Amino acid sequence: MNEEDKNTLGWQEWVALPNIGLSALLAKTDTGAATSALHAFNIQPFGSDSNPKVRFGINPINENKSYAIYCSANVTDMREITSSNGISEIRYVIKTSIKIGDSDLKDIEVTLTNRENMKYRMILGRSALEGFNINAQESFIQKQLSYDLYKNFKKQSVAKRSLRIAILSVEPDNYSNKKIIESAEKHDHVCEIINTKRCYLNLKSHKPEVHYNGKELPFFDAIIPRIGSSLTFYGAAVVRQFEAMGTYCLNSSVAIGLSRDKLAAHQTLIKHKIPMPSTAFANSPHDTENLISLVDGVPLILKLLESSQGKGVLLAESKKAASGIISAFQRLQAPFILQEFEAESGGSDLRCLVIGNKVVAGMIRSAGEGDFRSNLHAGGIASKANISKEEKLISIKATKALGLGMAGVDILRTPDGPKVIEVNSSPGLKGIGAVSKLNLGEIIISHLEKNVVTLPIPKKLRALLYPKLTS
Repeated sequence: MNEEDKNTLGWQEWVALPNIGLSALLAKTDTGAATSALHAFNIQPFGSDSNPKVRFGINPINENKSYAIYCSANVTDMREITSSNGISEIRYVIKTSIKIGDSDLKDIEVTLTNRENMKYRMILGRSALEGFNINAQESFIQKQLSYDLYKNFKKQSVAKRSLRIAILSVEPDNYSNKKIIESAEKHDHVCEIINTKRCYLNLKSHKPEVHYNGKELPFFDAIIPRIGSSLTFYGAAVVRQFEAMGTYCLNSSVAIGLSRDKLAAHQTLIKHKIPMPSTAFANSPHDTENLISLVDGVPLILKLLESSQGKGVLLAESKKAASGIISAFQRLQAPFILQEFEAESGGSDLRCLVIGNKVVAGMIRSAGEGDFRSNLHAGGIASKANISKEEKLISIKATKALGLGMAGVDILRTPDGPKVIEVNSSPGLKGIGAVSKLNLGEIIISHLEKNVVTLPIPKKLRALLYPKLTS
């Protein structure tokens, strides 16, 4: 191609918008338009007044409306635009880079509008055509691209985009929540607290919705469930609704429910050959002494099935004390388990924080004076941990067994090797972050970035979420 052709465009050309992940797009040149226009659907504003953003979907392939890419960008302006058919509309204006042929990348302004019934997904206005000569008699003077570039889209490095993230929690001032929000905003994402108790669900089959404070919630890219044990049933239902809407949930509703049911969790860990202290369960045993013998006698630990943060966890140092506690639990009709007491652990355990398929941090939790419980909420003390390879493998295996994307795995170090005592689906970040000196909020957000952008939206689900596009 000679120098003249390099700077000449035909009336239609192939372009790429790499900033927002569009590898190939068929565009039409239009010297009558001042600003370029890009096809977009499901246009959603978000962000703050000082940093407005917009997220949207685009079908880059004209003949395939089921294939969609989801993008986000900063809003530079809002303008009233009159189209060639005389219809005026207010459009969001974004700035993005464009590549045409062998020319250098250049930044241009683009307005967003729904062009689903138009042949061209993009119109190139005068600002984008600056520096080029236009030959209205020719087309495809520049190098042609192909929609085949999208075939390996999931294998390519996807352009980073802002995510809309919600933390399901009833504690807006919680340290862990604040650290996650701080990290999200640092990486140009929008993250907000949604009070789980104030959510209510519209169970329509064709378009499931979550309502909040009298309004339908917008689509969230990701949900981080931080649900207390007392709210497990309703919290899991809310998470399940977001799953039905196609939102990526760091921990699924099924995994949360399984991890909170101590008996079911133990049975699942056993199934996956994960070492644990000897454990027994019964509803209303007449032979208390035999039940106690199943966990190698006293001393032993008794746990309510719905206990958390060390509450509902008791140490029985004699058979008489154990029998008394068991009788009290039975009178209350409170399900419980008995567990072997590992005296060699010295009142301490190892907490491993697992995110994805990796142990990202750990800490030793030691019981406070006069207590056997190492939970920090019960007065335990945190210190730095050196985690062995075996402990890491067991932690990852336990997290996977329960189907969790993020978990705090509690391990006892015994003469027989590490044993898992509990897997927490909503682990706190304060203590473990302090001793490990890691910004765990950053690691959580990085995990979301890697998983959300590559999450495929099935065609049938997309039809439910965006019925207007498939009608």
